[in-house]
Amino acid sequence: MIVSVWRFSHLIFAIISSLFLLIASVTGVILAVEPISNKMESYSISGADELSLAETLENINTKYEEVLAVTRDRNGFVSATVIIDGKNDEFYIDPFTGDKLGNLIQKKASFSICYQPPPILFLKSTGRFLIGFASFLLILISISGIVLIAKRQGGYKQFFAPVVRENFSQYNHVVYARFSLIPLLVLAITGVYLSLLRFDVIPDSQVSLQVDFDSIQEEPFKEYTEFDLFKTTPLSELRELEHPFSEFVEDYYIIRLKDKELYLNQVTGDILAEEKHPIVQVMLSWATVLHTGEGSILWSMALGLGSLAIPFLTVTGFMVYFKRPKTKVNNEYSKNESEYVILVGTEGGTTLQFAQELHKQLLLSGKKSHLALMNQYSLFKKNGTFSGHYGHIRTRRSPGIRREVHTTGQKKNQQKQAFDFSVIGFGSTAYPNFCQFAYETHEVLKASNNSTALEEVFTVNDQSFESFTNWCSIWSKQMGLPIKLKKPKLITSSKPASTFKVIHKAELPEDDTFLLSLKNLNGSKPVSGDLLSVVPAKGARERLYSIGKLNSDTLLISIRRHEKGLCSNYLYQLKQDAKLTAIVVNNRNFHFPKHSKKTVFIATGTGIGPFLGMIQENIKRNEIHLYWGAKTKDAFNLYKDYIETALQEGKLTDFKTAYSRQQSEKIYVQHLIERDKDLFLEVLKKKGCIMICGIHSYAKRSFTRIAATQQQIP
Repeated sequence: MIVSVWRFSHLIFAIISSLFLLIASVTGVILAVEPISNKMESYSISGADELSLAETLENINTKYEEVLAVTRDRNGFVSATVIIDGKNDEFYIDPFTGDKLGNLIQKKASFSICYQPPPILFLKSTGRFLIGFASFLLILISISGIVLIAKRQGGYKQFFAPVVRENFSQYNHVVYARFSLIPLLVLAITGVYLSLLRFDVIPDSQVSLQVDFDSIQEEPFKEYTEFDLFKTTPLSELRELEHPFSEFVEDYYIIRLKDKELYLNQVTGDILAEEKHPIVQVMLSWATVLHTGEGSILWSMALGLGSLAIPFLTVTGFMVYFKRPKTKVNNEYSKNESEYVILVGTEGGTTLQFAQELHKQLLLSGKKSHLALMNQYSLFKKNGTFSGHYGHIRTRRSPGIRREVHTTGQKKNQQKQAFDFSVIGFGSTAYPNFCQFAYETHEVLKASNNSTALEEVFTVNDQSFESFTNWCSIWSKQMGLPIKLKKPKLITSSKPASTFKVIHKAELPEDDTFLLSLKNLNGSKPVSGDLLSVVPAKGARERLYSIGKLNSDTLLISIRRHEKGLCSNYLYQLKQDAKLTAIVVNNRNFHFPKHSKKTVFIATGTGIGPFLGMIQENIKRNEIHLYWGAKTKDAFNLYKDYIETALQEGKLTDFKTAYSRQQSEKIYVQHLIERDKDLFLEVLKKKGCIMICGIHSYAKRSFTRIAATQQQIP
């Protein structure tokens, strides 16, 4: 797959050059300090660059008995080489007065060490090649890194969009790489160019001016302050100006400007010879500035931070690689003898764990199952007929396998036998085009011959194992299979468990619904919308409940008791002051949108729980509309105090209910959504937020349909 190729290349380049890059990063950070330190010196005079050369030379010449040269460096500091009391002296000057400002900056010993050739150069040509090769690898690392980030983020336009946090190494590797890859790429390119020049791979073209001494004129005489070149050239263009050694007309001014070098008749001011700097020299000048940061504090800081990031990126990069689940697949049955074929598209390997668990449970059920990667899609046969069920499991990063799957629409990969299929997409709502490739895959398979879609695309946000089990429950019932999934170890949260004390329990016996108020005794710091992972007995599957946080240490969970529900009955039997051990699971994509001026909450039944906590967080009293559905008005009694208090305090704007069995005509939440569609469209247009919890799929489709008619799908 394309992304895998880029990732593998990125890793190989990093491994080969890691030692060199670590050494280079240390010296790079030290050397980045030097131009910053130099630039901070008080030798730059405001407005001096606007002086002409004529004005500058006049100010200096009247101050000293003899001036040999005037120089302006990349920091904008002007220095003069003069004769005082028969001795040469060189120092920084004020161009307006000619006064001495200070002695020339000397390279500090700590910086000088970094300029020494590394020991590898003693290998002569071999060492030079290795240094150039390592610098070239840094270019490839930077380019491959930029491509990988762009593919991860959903395109180059989304390069600096928020990064979904999967773990510390992944998140920080991407975040810091985005800001350091450009400086590192510039460092690498300029480093390679400077090395090629230094080692004579690129010939160094020098300016070579020739003077026709026979044509030199001694008339008309002009004062140097009247020379046209001196009068029209600003000091900002100067690099170096050398005075004539004698008063003979054959001696001349040597002037080096930013873009050219020329000789000037010291008597008449005529130009004796002139030549533009060759392109090699121009590129050398730019490469030097970009590589060292000389003359710019901001760019020096960027280079220093880029160099500083190298060790961090190296460590986190290797951590990402070694923590990445492997994608090796072992099959007991071949693809052509299997009843079920599961194809997985995965870049990170995490999604493969879900597929492997499904594959494992199918085998335990006595079914022949074959698991493969999606780019291994081909013709499938089973005893002459392909009647098995064809499963797709997809991650959010799809470009690398887009080509392989879309070949299903081509004649060479058309299945010859009828087959059923189901597509489930894994992704994150923080990325644009959430699970878009899963929908594309569904359409391609649906359009192929002899295919039957068992259901619409099912999506899983942020690797939610509970969502995956919900899909599996629906699918296994269709297949008539008794499948119960076990959560893979690598997906299980590594967070330590916390202890909670039951401080209150409220219930509705006629509705089998109850509320648990819990006090957080230690450890975790949950937020409304996070999940509470409860394991009711050893070996039992975890159950996740949405959290509503009422204050700093009080949580609320709303629970529907099921007659044979192991976890709901376990929680129901908890008495006041009882202790509960559970794990808080971060659910960052379902937190209260504090920056949204207008928000809509949609819930049914116990789905109102996290919203009760979010409403408490609305200290700015932004506009919040809560839509809630239940069977009868009696169900509202469990939440009545919370809702009425929130309305009185102005934390909740309005509360609208839909009761399906209260009257002869059933009313559901989707009816309220369609009735108030103008409100929903207004929220979308003003970039507000709409959050749904515990809602049935038809209500989601109703909302999506309203948004789609206005092309406002978020």
